[in-house]
Amino acid sequence: ADINYGGSTGYGAKYRHLLDGQWGVIDYEDVISTVNYLVETGVAAEGKIFIAGGSAGGFTVLNALVHSNVFAAGADFYGVAELTMLATDTHDFESRYLDSMIGPYPQRKDLYLERSPLTHAEKLNTPLIIFQGTEDKVVPPSQSEAFRDVCIRKGITYKYFAFEGEGHGFVKSESMITSLEESLLFFGNAGGFTPHL
Repeated sequence: ADINYGGSTGYGAKYRHLLDGQWGVIDYEDVISTVNYLVETGVAAEGKIFIAGGSAGGFTVLNALVHSNVFAAGADFYGVAELTMLATDTHDFESRYLDSMIGPYPQRKDLYLERSPLTHAEKLNTPLIIFQGTEDKVVPPSQSEAFRDVCIRKGITYKYFAFEGEGHGFVKSESMITSLEESLLFFGNAGGFTPHL
């Protein structure tokens, strides 16, 4: 399912503004409630549900994984793990955007910390595959490495790929192919199926 959580475009201004002040809450909550509904209605099978996303979508992936156990595995592509870093290291336009999505920083630093997946990383129990560019200036490798380290410490099945020379979003065909193939193989292992590559 491609979930258009509150704040997604294409459903009018009122729906788009549902995310205002609620980024890091409504997005992952909508994803989890949709998955629960799909399982309850028999559309999806428990233990066969996977989640993947990149950048802000990776942020949603990480939050969904630390706040639930409904997924068999997750794939994080250069996802935001720690919001205070994003607030302090972005240029003015993006920081104003974060003010509208979360609240003004540093006045609402509490919200930035509470909504950061890394704050809740010790609750992670789901297998996770992580893809990161070594030259990412938006979400530095240290954020992905922090989640990798949680997996190691807790004994959670994981894979970590650091693509040399890649930034925020992959441009090399080998990085794109590897990340997609490895995601499918990882999901297949977690869900008990063999993907056809």
